[in-house]
Amino acid sequence: MRQIHRLSILFVYLLACACSPQKAATNYQLVWSDEFDYTGLPDSQKWSFDTEGNAHGWGNNEQQHYTSDSLKNAEVKNGKLYITALMEKAGGKAYTSARLKTKGKGDWLYGKFEIRAKLPEGRGLWPALWMLPSNWEYGSWPGSGEIDIMENVGYMPDTILCTVHTKSYNHSINTQKSDSMVLTDCYTNFHVYQLEWGPSEMRMLVDDQLVFTFKNEETTSNEWPFDKQFHLLLNVAVGGNWGGMKGIDDSIFPQSMEVDYVRVYQKKN
Repeated sequence: MRQIHRLSILFVYLLACACSPQKAATNYQLVWSDEFDYTGLPDSQKWSFDTEGNAHGWGNNEQQHYTSDSLKNAEVKNGKLYITALMEKAGGKAYTSARLKTKGKGDWLYGKFEIRAKLPEGRGLWPALWMLPSNWEYGSWPGSGEIDIMENVGYMPDTILCTVHTKSYNHSINTQKSDSMVLTDCYTNFHVYQLEWGPSEMRMLVDDQLVFTFKNEETTSNEWPFDKQFHLLLNVAVGGNWGGMKGIDDSIFPQSMEVDYVRVYQKKN
């Protein structure tokens, strides 16, 4: 009887393993990552500083000046990446911050993306973990698409938003596809922000909890431009049409987004 009991327990255990996320994850293999297990500036083999839009406020009337190669705004230490927004004048702006991208160093078509991060807190901040097309084959924004894995604006405390933008679905015509969740400790604890992207749909999750699904309608690239390579971006914006809608609280600075790791997986086949 004891032997039968042990076999029953083993069967239940194996069945649970077969249905677990860990088992499902074996369909993927790690293809790119940064564990931030070094010190200094972000690894230049994996990240570039994005500063090209400083002159025009990145199209959103943002109030920060993104710096390049400045440890004050982007530093790896204690096993984490710190992207820090400061109240200091530069480039005709009253604030500085950093915007990092993997373009040309990490570009992918489909995959599973995981970013473990703790967010900065305060009215006027706009941290984001997101993706843009690497080659813009379907034209300028929003034609070639945008994938917002995580956005938060400080005047909406604890609210995590997941969004996609396309030519047919975007905020400029108030048709963007989006959903949100309340995460009461997003400023005090780390969470894993995730994207699962395949040819038929995208799923965005937080700590494996599904927040938003966007399906391929199989119509045109106006609805689904997501069959081309995209790259990752990490940044903390200040102000802007959305982030600054309720003003900027200057008493909050400095504020940092802390990133523990960035991992990209793709299916083995």
